Amino acid sequence: MKKKRYHLLLVILFCLIEIPSFGQQSHPPFWNEIQHFRHEDSLQAPPQHAILFVGSSSFRKWTDVQDYFPGYKIINRGFGGSTLPDVIRYADYIIFPYHPKEIVIYCGDNDAAASPAITADSILNRFKTLYYLIRKHLPKTEIAYVSIKPSPSREQFFPVMQLANWEIQQFLKKEPRTSFVDVWHLMLDDHGQPVESLFGSDMLHMNKTGYEIWAKAIKPDLLKNKREK
Repeated sequence: MKKKRYHLLLVILFCLIEIPSFGQQSHPPFWNEIQHFRHEDSLQAPPQHAILFVGSSSFRKWTDVQDYFPGYKIINRGFGGSTLPDVIRYADYIIFPYHPKEIVIYCGDNDAAASPAITADSILNRFKTLYYLIRKHLPKTEIAYVSIKPSPSREQFFPVMQLANWEIQQFLKKEPRTSFVDVWHLMLDDHGQPVESLFGSDMLHMNKTGYEIWAKAIKPDLLKNKREK
């Protein structure tokens, strides 16, 4: 009898240990956010051939981005604190289905801050992977890359960020239907230091004034200022 109880206890303990791990579905980062986008799309299909903003939380927090670009159809698919590999992972869900006429990318900020092992070259190579993936599926789509911004809270990563910006800019100079939007220098003061008044309390994400600077920098690259009729 005792032996049976002992075995029963073992079974119960095994279940208590295993059930939580079994119940937790193993999904990649930001899976829930992507599923939320997909759910939204199923309820109301976004416009085709619009301008797609995709990337990390600097776009995600730009919730009123459409207001900055009247006359353009904007789809915002910024998510989480995403890195370039995250955008690549979810491209089938948040890029290709929309058939955008232009893609504006902001990503690389979190890549630089992820690990001391991340170099400017690795950020460039990640961007190239995303770029060629887009080109494969959307060969005629315009692609604009918004440079990594100089967030005061990430000053220790500035050398990597600056070099990554430069390398991506040089790469895009040789590619058709592309542009590089330099917001880095627009967010520095006369001494080359980040203007803290452009950022929120976390000194990482921007406030309204910061987004106004971005909008002014991005607007000329939206199909070379050709508004949709």
